[in-house]
Amino acid sequence: MAVNYRVLTCKPERVFEVFADAWLYPSWVVGASRMRAVDEDWPAPGSALHHSVGVWPALINDTTSVLEWDPPRHVLLKARGWPIGEANVAIDVHNHPNGCLVRLSEYPVAGSARLVPRLLTDPALHIRNTETLQRLAYLAEGNAAQ
Repeated sequence: MAVNYRVLTCKPERVFEVFADAWLYPSWVVGASRMRAVDEDWPAPGSALHHSVGVWPALINDTTSVLEWDPPRHVLLKARGWPIGEANVAIDVHNHPNGCLVRLSEYPVAGSARLVPRLLTDPALHIRNTETLQRLAYLAEGNAAQ
């Protein structure tokens, strides 16, 4: 499992405001290139956002769904990117003297990515998610979605 941490200089509620605006998803998730649709009840558990992954013209249309939603502390997402597979992405946010501490954990749960040794996938996911948390910080600290 790849795990990343980042301190953001904002309240945990701001982070969840970014999560709640599904149209911002490609702005902070590395690899997501565009949004196509968002379920009306987003971010309720079971709801999904419909996005594309990749770079045009090689785009894959897929979804990310909410498995657990407990703002401003925890969200668990199922990110799909077939044919590569699916991953569970847990994001936990805790108060910190400088704002909040965000912990992002990602692990493959289905598809070919599950068969690749973690020794290879975890470092790549760690690099990707370092940038993901940087982008999330820009949005949450910069008051996106207000």
